[in-house]
Amino acid sequence: MPTRPDAPTEQARGSRVRRRSLLTGLLATPLAAVAGPAQAEEAPRVAVARRPRRKPREVTLYAADLPDGAGWGFGLEPGEPTVPGPTLEMVEGETLRVTVVNQATTTVSLHVHGVDYDIDSDGTPMNGGTVAPGAERTYVWRSHAPHRRRDRTWASGSAGYWHYHDHSVGSDHGTMGVQKGLYGALVVRRPGDPLPDQQIVCVFADVIVNGMPAGQAPTFHSRLGDRVEWIMITHGELFHTFHLHGHRWADNRTGLVQDARDESRLLDTRVTGPADSFGFQVIAGERVGPGAWMYHCHVQHHSDFGMAGHWHIADEGHPHH
Repeated sequence: MPTRPDAPTEQARGSRVRRRSLLTGLLATPLAAVAGPAQAEEAPRVAVARRPRRKPREVTLYAADLPDGAGWGFGLEPGEPTVPGPTLEMVEGETLRVTVVNQATTTVSLHVHGVDYDIDSDGTPMNGGTVAPGAERTYVWRSHAPHRRRDRTWASGSAGYWHYHDHSVGSDHGTMGVQKGLYGALVVRRPGDPLPDQQIVCVFADVIVNGMPAGQAPTFHSRLGDRVEWIMITHGELFHTFHLHGHRWADNRTGLVQDARDESRLLDTRVTGPADSFGFQVIAGERVGPGAWMYHCHVQHHSDFGMAGHWHIADEGHPHH
């Protein structure tokens, strides 16, 4: 869940962010509509991702300085950077053209994990993929569905929880850019994947969360019964153990158990290291109810240093703020 660095009240509140069609470009249909006739009456009304668009989609990210020299961030509007940056989405088989307009006072770049791109979209100084102040550059990302190769071996698809980040600020590896806010989430879905009501992006970087000062991890807000998608990304030098109180997810691509025969291991804790990313969907408060549920790093001294925050789940009968 990105927050405006220049709005401390908003950060403290951890404002609610819904899926936006501008970002996802995903055609959605209720799950009941794609079920068989005998199942349609019983199937829950859950929106799912449909087939990808044939034409490439266009997205513009604006790189800008954060207030008071705190670093840099990406945003969807000029002069409105967020940390983390906007969450971008694709469906397997889709192409995304991401134009970075650099309004920052330093050269930046855009490197992505998990999808396909040509060498000129690698986003590194080594391959000339940087963007000077005042300039712009378009990076082309492609995704693909599972398929058989010509040698009859199986190639997996692009679906997963990935991320993008700078690869040039401070060094050829973007060490300072990553430390100071130039990163965001990328979700690649498979047609038929359930779409969430809300997304929460949580980034562990050394001993801070989402670029906030140590000990000031953001508070996230949801409503009881909402389908909430957590996207977890790790940057920095340290390994962490992400733990979410009161909720569990499956150890697979989506974090969802597919059916009664699915024996995917259930987790409520996962070890994560630099450049790792994963995600999952849960029903907020399912079987445990509303309240202030903690999320934190379970490396004890990391929690003591302030890597702990709250996920406030409000009863659906009460107004949400």
